[in-house]
Amino acid sequence: MKEYKVPNHVSSFLPDGNFTLVWSDEFDGDTLDRSKWDYRLNMMGKRWPAWVDRGVHLADSCAVFTLTTEDGRPVSAQLQTGYNFMDEPVTPTTFGRDHLQWGIGKLHRSLFLHRYGYYECRCRLQQKPGWWSAFWMQSPVIGSSLDPAEAGIEHDIMESFQPGTCSCHANHFGGYGLDHQSTHAGVGRNDLDPAAFHTFGMLWTPEGYTYYIDGIEDGHNPAPVSHRPEFILISTEVKGYRHESHTPTEEAYAAIGDTFAVDYVRVFDLKE
Repeated sequence: MKEYKVPNHVSSFLPDGNFTLVWSDEFDGDTLDRSKWDYRLNMMGKRWPAWVDRGVHLADSCAVFTLTTEDGRPVSAQLQTGYNFMDEPVTPTTFGRDHLQWGIGKLHRSLFLHRYGYYECRCRLQQKPGWWSAFWMQSPVIGSSLDPAEAGIEHDIMESFQPGTCSCHANHFGGYGLDHQSTHAGVGRNDLDPAAFHTFGMLWTPEGYTYYIDGIEDGHNPAPVSHRPEFILISTEVKGYRHESHTPTEEAYAAIGDTFAVDYVRVFDLKE
C-alpha cells in the first residue's frame, strides 16, 4: 500500500498502481452536500419503516449518523449516490388510455455512478448492538438480467452487524428473488476497536475485487465481475424491521442515541 495525501485530512493508503482521485466527500462544513448524497427511503417497492430523511449531521469533519426515533420507534438513515430502479413504490397510472403498467415506480437520475477503481471509507463503527452499519455499492438495474456483468452486482465492502466487527465481503447478483446468487471473500474482523476510526476499501477491476481493512488485504473475489457503473451507499439500519412484523428489537430501543461516524468516502481511478 502507498500513501495518497489529501490536504488537511487523513491520507489514504492505496494498492499498487497509478491512482487519481475522481470523487470524494470529506464532510467538511455544516450541512450534508445534497448534490452528492440523497436519503434512501424505499426498498423493493415499499416505503421502508426503518429509514428516515434525517439523523445525519456534520461535526468535526465527519458525517454522524444517529439512531433516533419516530413515533416512539427507533429509526436511522441511509445515504446513497444513486437509485435502484426496483426500490421506488409504484404510483398507479395508465399507458395512454390503457390500464397497463410495469410494476416499477418513478425513475430517478443518479448523482454519481462509477465502475472500476478503488473505493474507500474511513469510519468509526456504532458503539451499541441493536443496529448495524455498512459501506457498499449497488447497480441501478441489479437483477434485470441473468448476466451479472450487464445487470451489475451488490458489493458489500463493509458490514458491521455488531460493534467492533466487520463481516466477510459479499457480492450479490441475480436480483433478490428466485435468481439470487452470492459469493464471498475474506474473513472480516471481530477485533476492531469500536472507539477508533478504521478504513475499508475495495479495488474493482475487470479481473475481480480485492478488499482491504485498515490497509491490509482481506480477500479477493475473481468472478463474476460487474461491468455496469454503480452507486455508493453509506447505510445504517435498525434490527428487527426485516422480520415479517417489522418490529424493532429490544436492543434497538436500548441503543437510541448511539452514533456511527464517517470521516470520508473517496473514489480513485486506476490508470492503465
